[in-house]
Amino acid sequence: MRCSCCKVCRHYSILLDMESYNTDDIIYALATAWAQSALAVIRVSGEGCRKALGECFSRPKALLQAKNATLVHGFITDGQNGENLDEVVAAVYTHGHGYTLEESVEFTCHGSLPGLQKLLALFKRIGLRPAQGGEFTFRAFLHGRMDLTQAEAVQELVAAQSPRSQAMALSRLEGSLKDRISAVKEDLLVVLAAVEVQLDYAEDELDEFVFPLSRLQEVEIALERLASSYSVGRLYGQGARVVLAGATNAGKSSLFNLLLKQQRSIVSATKGTTRDYIEADCSFEGIPVRLYDTAGLRESSDTIEAEGIKRTEQLIDQADLVVYLVDSTEVQQSYRSDDKTLVVFNKSDLAKAPQGSLSVSAQSGEGIAALASAIAKRLRQGLPTTGEDQVVIESERQKVLLLQASEAVQRAIALVELDIPLDIVAAELGEAMQSLGELTGEVTPADILQKIFSGFCVGK
Repeated sequence: MRCSCCKVCRHYSILLDMESYNTDDIIYALATAWAQSALAVIRVSGEGCRKALGECFSRPKALLQAKNATLVHGFITDGQNGENLDEVVAAVYTHGHGYTLEESVEFTCHGSLPGLQKLLALFKRIGLRPAQGGEFTFRAFLHGRMDLTQAEAVQELVAAQSPRSQAMALSRLEGSLKDRISAVKEDLLVVLAAVEVQLDYAEDELDEFVFPLSRLQEVEIALERLASSYSVGRLYGQGARVVLAGATNAGKSSLFNLLLKQQRSIVSATKGTTRDYIEADCSFEGIPVRLYDTAGLRESSDTIEAEGIKRTEQLIDQADLVVYLVDSTEVQQSYRSDDKTLVVFNKSDLAKAPQGSLSVSAQSGEGIAALASAIAKRLRQGLPTTGEDQVVIESERQKVLLLQASEAVQRAIALVELDIPLDIVAAELGEAMQSLGELTGEVTPADILQKIFSGFCVGK
């Protein structure tokens, strides 16, 4: 039997294990990048923060009496000598509002690094504590402003490398994954409740029981679909490694520069010019890619070139896709042929490529658009189809828990089909509910929470 304050008890037990995230403290942190800028934001959160900040604010009464979501103009002053440290605008959030749902203030100040150092040092001197990574979001989670899937989406949104990954993370932050999991849990609870009723009453007290198998099968399909979307989320969120490989003078460096639209690699008619790999970020149809130009593959007695070739082979092993460039002017050439290799014939302006092959000219740019499309297509190959309204996950933790829940439901379905006693079926359904509870943060252990939030930026 759970007590009526179980949620409070759970949060209290979490805090005992996460001493560094003491919610009794007033915390502060720079919420914008540590770099010179026109403006910067310093976030402060914790009950009583306005009173504490009044010691160093030129208009303490206005700050203390400000209504929620209002702005107060003033100066941050050094109480020891009365010196104005910066002119600021304070955005005030009263208890129950704002990002953390705690009383909080966000100061917009000038982005001078020496000025920021003075402000941060002053806040520490008046007794505020520097926030740790993810501590503001942890408090937002703790106070029920968001569940754990939304909290993870905050960091995923910050780290997004492509417009699509940004849009998917924003959708999760808005609650799309939370709502989908809630709907699945509701269906699972209906099935579990029906089973529990059968277990609580004698057979002669109830009508003949028909197990809601189709509903449970729908739950399994929904869980499997969500788990399989991880491959899509990972591709657009974390990107892929694409390696340009091939023999010397196949045109890899020219193609590398052309795809990047800038001169990064040295291009020369001399064989073996590229002796070490060069890497750069780009994207193909919204997929973020780390692109590598590598040393040409051939037998070499040159120690430095041989080391470059060795590194090329290591990159090929680690690549998500290898674009293997072949010189069309060479009559006979051997080249890689496997599932992660895309063979491309270069120098189409000088010689005709084999019928049906993909060809480009790194010199003139002919065929580059088709190559970019082919790269994107190969990277998406084997991924599940996702519509605009389908929720996509990016977290491996979420994928593991969804698979655990799915497998428990599959076992429950198998038990029902074998006419196994309902108490065993109920145990499997309970395990599925446990996994979904960990997913949203209702029953997540403190060490997992520590790992998730400590990976956030300070200020988030």
